[in-house]
Amino acid sequence: MANTTFTSDLPPLPVYETRPMPDYLPFISDFWLSLVAPHIAYWVVSMIFHVIDVYDLFPQYRLHTPEEITQRNLATRWQVFRDVIIEQVIQIATATVLSLTEPGQMTGMEEYDVAVWARRIRLAQRALPSFLGFLGLNAATISKNMAASHPLLAGALAGGHYPFLISGLDDVTGSQIPAFATWELLVAKAIYWLIIPGFQFWLACCFQDTWQYFWHRAMHVNKWMYTHWHARHHRLYVPYAFGALYNHPVEGFILDTVGAALAYKVSGLSPRMGMWYFVFSMMKTVDDHCGYKLPFDPLQRISSNNAAYHDIHHQSWGIKTNFSQPFFTIWDRMLGTMWTGDVQQKYERTRATAANKKKTLNGSANGAVKENGSSNKENETPSPSPSPSINGKTTKRRVNGKAH
Repeated sequence: MANTTFTSDLPPLPVYETRPMPDYLPFISDFWLSLVAPHIAYWVVSMIFHVIDVYDLFPQYRLHTPEEITQRNLATRWQVFRDVIIEQVIQIATATVLSLTEPGQMTGMEEYDVAVWARRIRLAQRALPSFLGFLGLNAATISKNMAASHPLLAGALAGGHYPFLISGLDDVTGSQIPAFATWELLVAKAIYWLIIPGFQFWLACCFQDTWQYFWHRAMHVNKWMYTHWHARHHRLYVPYAFGALYNHPVEGFILDTVGAALAYKVSGLSPRMGMWYFVFSMMKTVDDHCGYKLPFDPLQRISSNNAAYHDIHHQSWGIKTNFSQPFFTIWDRMLGTMWTGDVQQKYERTRATAANKKKTLNGSANGAVKENGSSNKENETPSPSPSPSINGKTTKRRVNGKAH
């Protein structure tokens, strides 16, 4: 597809020709990359925290002790792993359907789109003289006085009039072809490459946050949904990284999969931006369940909704608070469901309880071993004592005159 547009009083729009966008990586198509990248990110981040956990690299930043993980959680790591894999299979299947409904992403029109925004900026400047007049200023006089020293600023004040900016002569009419000012193109590129994608990304985060808050809260208010769906996730009183997607399949589909898919659609993200959004969302979810309050973790610095915030929700005393996830805390703040009490003493109490429980279990186990050992000794049949030997030879003892 090719296109060109020319209007005499505005810089012309460039000709463009679209073509399929090449793949990010030479060894895998964007289609397959978009399916697996979020889950690769999930397990990479999870394994980083798993290594930190196993080798106890940052004990000073732990939210829970190792004893709490073993004593308080009601699901084994195998059960967690199994259910996470099931949810990821569902997510990949849903992403496949979603990707197949999207048209192939094209490239080649980027310069044209930037020029469209530059034109809008040029047209917006036409309102400046009227606006300055409303403020009691004469835009024409100001523009004339500074035309020699600041020609670009003078042109903007004159309503986007830059007679000295030309890109050549028209082949047919011989008239001058106007050109964009450098600053207009820079602003247009910033809008096209940064502001619009950034806004779409933010909109996706807001939509997913809203979706998850109200569904999450409903699963706590509705006893049937909690019992049959959401209670499984709360078997992890002490969350850890790769348990982030430990959910009932129905809950995982509604809360995470559908929520993220709708966020992608509503925000208008491109397929590539959508892939990065899913990767970021997955990494944030894992980080929120990591069990560490790391001061150097960027994902815990960008928002107050982090591992420490969400961990409160996993505790029996905070389960009716901190429903917001995974990005912001705005809904908790607005609707009064944010935890506001002290947590230090509560965490210390649960740590002490878990430690005492472990000592009790270890003491019972040691007592059982000792008891079994004593019983075995009492039931033993003594073996006959060997005859004493001298110099390696066995000596015989005489009993009633007979040698034995």
